[in-house]
Amino acid sequence: MKLFSHLFLFIILFGCIFVNIIWGKKSIARDVKHAQEGEINKKTEALLSRLTLREKIGQMVQVNGQNGQIPDEFRTAILNGSIGSILNEVDVKTLNDIQRIAVEESRLGIPIIFARDVIHGFKTIFPIPLGLAATWNPELVEAGSRVAATEAATYGIRWTFAPMVDITRDPRWGRIAECLGEDPYLTSTLGAAMVRGFQGDDLSAPGSIAACAKHFAAYGAAEGGRDYNTASVPGNELRDVYLKPFKACVDAGAATLMAAFNEINGVPATGNKFLLNDVLRGEWGFKGFVVSDWSSVTQLITHGFSENEKEAACAAVKAGTDMEMASTTYQTYIEELVKEGRINEEDINQSVRRILTLKYQLGLFDNPYTEPAAFPAVLNDNHKALAKKAAIQSVVLLQNNKYILPLSKDIQKVAVIGSLADAPHDQLGTWIFDGHKKNSITPLQAITEFLGPSKVVFAKGLEISRTRDTKGFQQAVDAANVSDAILLFLGEESILSGESHCRADIGLPGAQQQLVETLAATGKPVVAIILAGRPLTIGSILEKVDAVLYAWHPGTMAGPAISDLIFGVEAPSGKLPVTFPLAVGQIPIYYSHKNTGKPATKESWQKMYDIPVEAFQLSIGNTSHYLDAGFEPLFPFGFGLSYTTFEYKNIKISAGQIKMNETVDISTEIKNTGQFTGEEVVQLYVRDLFADRTRPVRELKGFQRVRLEPGEQKTVTFTLGAKDLSFYNRKMQQVTEPGKFFVWIGGNSNADLKTEFEIIK
Repeated sequence: MKLFSHLFLFIILFGCIFVNIIWGKKSIARDVKHAQEGEINKKTEALLSRLTLREKIGQMVQVNGQNGQIPDEFRTAILNGSIGSILNEVDVKTLNDIQRIAVEESRLGIPIIFARDVIHGFKTIFPIPLGLAATWNPELVEAGSRVAATEAATYGIRWTFAPMVDITRDPRWGRIAECLGEDPYLTSTLGAAMVRGFQGDDLSAPGSIAACAKHFAAYGAAEGGRDYNTASVPGNELRDVYLKPFKACVDAGAATLMAAFNEINGVPATGNKFLLNDVLRGEWGFKGFVVSDWSSVTQLITHGFSENEKEAACAAVKAGTDMEMASTTYQTYIEELVKEGRINEEDINQSVRRILTLKYQLGLFDNPYTEPAAFPAVLNDNHKALAKKAAIQSVVLLQNNKYILPLSKDIQKVAVIGSLADAPHDQLGTWIFDGHKKNSITPLQAITEFLGPSKVVFAKGLEISRTRDTKGFQQAVDAANVSDAILLFLGEESILSGESHCRADIGLPGAQQQLVETLAATGKPVVAIILAGRPLTIGSILEKVDAVLYAWHPGTMAGPAISDLIFGVEAPSGKLPVTFPLAVGQIPIYYSHKNTGKPATKESWQKMYDIPVEAFQLSIGNTSHYLDAGFEPLFPFGFGLSYTTFEYKNIKISAGQIKMNETVDISTEIKNTGQFTGEEVVQLYVRDLFADRTRPVRELKGFQRVRLEPGEQKTVTFTLGAKDLSFYNRKMQQVTEPGKFFVWIGGNSNADLKTEFEIIK
């Protein structure tokens, strides 16, 4: 007993020492960080005091690169300190030459920040952001962003215009491909992971680049899914949905934000003082700087907000837009506006202070030049392995009738059909300025390598995804007839999504529907693999095909990832980050909708063709649905199948009642009941039953990726606190109200394993 007592005391003593060491290390790290910040502040103020007004304005100017050239006029502007940042220049020699002029020949030697749209990879291309969101894997997303940052830094890029954390509920919008889905919780989690990946722990470290959360704000709420369009969002909804991911990025340390193209509630974002100063800096305490989007300052005129370029410059500066991208109103008019007293020079000082601070944080004053040999090789094996892993986890299995997938590697022959099976450019997706198709491994290449050339018959069927003639169908049918299964690659080319590439009809383009029907008529099993930058309305093909793998645009390693999934080397684990509509007419359709006073049910939906002739006007329906398309989507948010099956049971809650300062644990048991090892994304949803403002029918509040061997069972636990359940009430106050809450845990937003608890005062 005495020995046990001594051992117990030793453990306590050791634990105290360990805690003190850890606490001490954290305290030291915090002190070092504060000291570094203090030193940077001193340097910034000292340099700022030496700048002329013209030189200050120069720091607020971002210009486009000159395609590897340094024309005389460009050189003069650099020498005069008239350029603070350059975007879209990636020739390392040119970047170093420009930096040398700025640092060694200009009056004050202020370095340039070189920027680029590094959206989902640089040379090694990862799945499009919407595909990355389908991984529901923050650690993987962070690691992918780190690869992108390292490769971009190899070329001298120190600032990326990412992550894009716009929430959208409209798949017609072209830029849905760049976003992280429809849900603020998922987008916040993944957006913050991207920020951490790009920036690392130290912005001055090799391979770190500054992040830029965009587009602030509500760009994804554009009317009709048309890019650049008007957004009208109630103030409470703005804060509960559209601003949340930006706040998460700010909390994660995002160095910069980009103002959006769109107007929001009548005020264009670039000139929106409420957003840029009151919320971003006033409420959130953001210390970084805000850059406009491309020429969005001059677009204040087009919006009808500013009368001319001078007024546009005045409005943007006063609103808090620190740097102007591409257009030249700051360069032309700020000095005049200061002399007239319409802009206070201290406002200019504040913008320049933020910009110079970032340049110091990036270490550009100490290490302005880039030496590519100091970095790992781009497209190295580790980078490609991570890109493949991301592609594998991004693919969502939507249908698998009779468990046709995975195919046996001993299959005698397969028909690989569709232009997208061998489209090395299109598999990369949108916004890949620096990725090259020569580095892509296509699905056709990977499948041929896996099975051997003698087992693969390829036919395009259609020349490209938009082809409308059917002259290639016979070759496709011939390939199908000599094969045991059809791997049919469908979807849309990369150019059909992205900025300004919006679609009113999001069905399969060209003659793809007819191709599906033609091949289904052969009687051979059909596996559809869909490459696309958005959800497509594919309901009409589901009865024609046996399985559907939704692969988005998966990037450089699309081929090996898809091949591994088809043949069971890996099991699908992706989950939808956005709701798939049954028809375009359902849009907007999203899981976290309101209940309405007359919610639809399967029983209340009266189908159009079942309505009796001359039926009494109020005798049918009377709930919120469409006569022809009902009220449910084709596939719900969070949905995704695996080659195995998962059983959820025994949901438990730690307390039926909690106080405002307490937390509650919700747990469930999940078991792999199939024959394959698989990963499941376990999702937690909550509903606040009664509130000052009506709340959505469900809101995502947590998720965990769990790997289970056949027969294995694990307990998964989530913790909720009062803050997790807060919302903005009618007085625009963020509150958590006492009351009852329902909780669900499951594999998608239609999870039915349910419990409840109550928050009391």
